[in-house]
Amino acid sequence: MTNHLPEVFSLMIDLDETSGRLFSQETQTMRYMLLLYASESEAPNFTPEEQQAIAKEWQSLLKEAKVAGVLLANDGLAPVTSATTVRVREGKTLTIDGPFAETHEQFGGYFMLNCQDLDEAIHWATKIPHARYGSVEIRPLWDQI
Repeated sequence: MTNHLPEVFSLMIDLDETSGRLFSQETQTMRYMLLLYASESEAPNFTPEEQQAIAKEWQSLLKEAKVAGVLLANDGLAPVTSATTVRVREGKTLTIDGPFAETHEQFGGYFMLNCQDLDEAIHWATKIPHARYGSVEIRPLWDQI
């Protein structure tokens, strides 16, 4: 995957005095993180044919997002069983194997998009195959609000 971050950071950036958010003078776009969640224990059992079809959907989505110039980064995560949770309490580091919180859905991957607005981010979220069996949470980056 081509890394588009250098292009984004090479754009001239200004602070919008009225909202306090950062934006590109050239396009006035915002960066959104699309967080992919699903229940690992309830993951679909795709047939080999369905796996091929879904892989083509993912490839098509990535190509479309790259061509549209909105894809900044994306990746998936290893299963939650490989996670380590770190907490520091009273100066002591505590590590726990696996996720600390018991949740119905686990964070499984992300897309970082450069969109005109939330509506465009929602448009892209609906195209993510993962949204059909999990959920996609959209958040602007902290410096964008």
